[in-house]
Amino acid sequence: MTDTMRTVRFHAYGEPADVLRLEEAAVPAPGPGRIRVAVHACGLAPADWALCRGLFPGQLPRGIGCDVSGIVDAVGDGVTDVALGDRVFGTADWARCPSAGASERAIMDHWFAVPDGLDLSQAAALPMALDTAYLHLIALGLTPGRTILINGAGATIGYAAVQIALARGLRVIATAGDTYAQSLRDLGAAVTGYGDGVVQRVKAISDGPVDLVLDTAPVGGALPGLVEIAGGDPTRVLTISDVEAARELGVRDTFHESRDLLSHRFEAFPEFAGRAADGTFTVPIARTFPLEDWRSAMELSLTRHARGKLLLRP
Repeated sequence: MTDTMRTVRFHAYGEPADVLRLEEAAVPAPGPGRIRVAVHACGLAPADWALCRGLFPGQLPRGIGCDVSGIVDAVGDGVTDVALGDRVFGTADWARCPSAGASERAIMDHWFAVPDGLDLSQAAALPMALDTAYLHLIALGLTPGRTILINGAGATIGYAAVQIALARGLRVIATAGDTYAQSLRDLGAAVTGYGDGVVQRVKAISDGPVDLVLDTAPVGGALPGLVEIAGGDPTRVLTISDVEAARELGVRDTFHESRDLLSHRFEAFPEFAGRAADGTFTVPIARTFPLEDWRSAMELSLTRHARGKLLLRP
């Protein structure tokens, strides 16, 4: 193995297109409690662009690509659950390492075995969507028999949330565009489109107010209608995106949920990786790009119309 690798990272905060670049960097060594992988694939998400703009600031340079799959090639002190050559997926240590998943090698801070039958690219699409969807559903309450509306179910987090809620015995109504509407119906959700009349359509499907609402769609003025769908009770609505409107309406949002929820952050990974391996859970992959085409992947992601997970392959 050479002493250097290719990685996409930034040395100053700003717009992603201005601050990111593909460069050579030293191959990092895993510290205690960490592992290093030869990256098979990494997933990109809106969170990467928020980090570039200064979300959770820290020591620079930093990399992008929080979701990773690969083959273990080095193990730090105290790590006993993996061996060299194991297939793993999980999260890159983007906060403490000067590079992340969009690299030929990556340091990981949380990892899980890739089950037999699960492709490494599909495994790389799982972490952020599964993590975010599961935590927000836990916050709302995964009570079997209740009815939940998932707004934005055609996005990766929403699509994952539909499957998790159904697996836990909830009745799911989903709003989605044409791309994934039929596949969501095939999973067992009742699906309606966005736009004018959505409040009335959801109420007709649910035969009255719904118990819970998870808003995973980009900011678009939907929250007042979602509160109405929840019987006028904003505490039954949780958004991951429209924080400003949530504050005005009394709706719950990601940044004001209990930190105690983080103790549940990775508990569902083994279960749903197993489901992914047997074909009963998936995060749709829109496109896969070689590492050197990171800019094309970024530009597509920034449109918010990727219609699935975007992956980089070094």
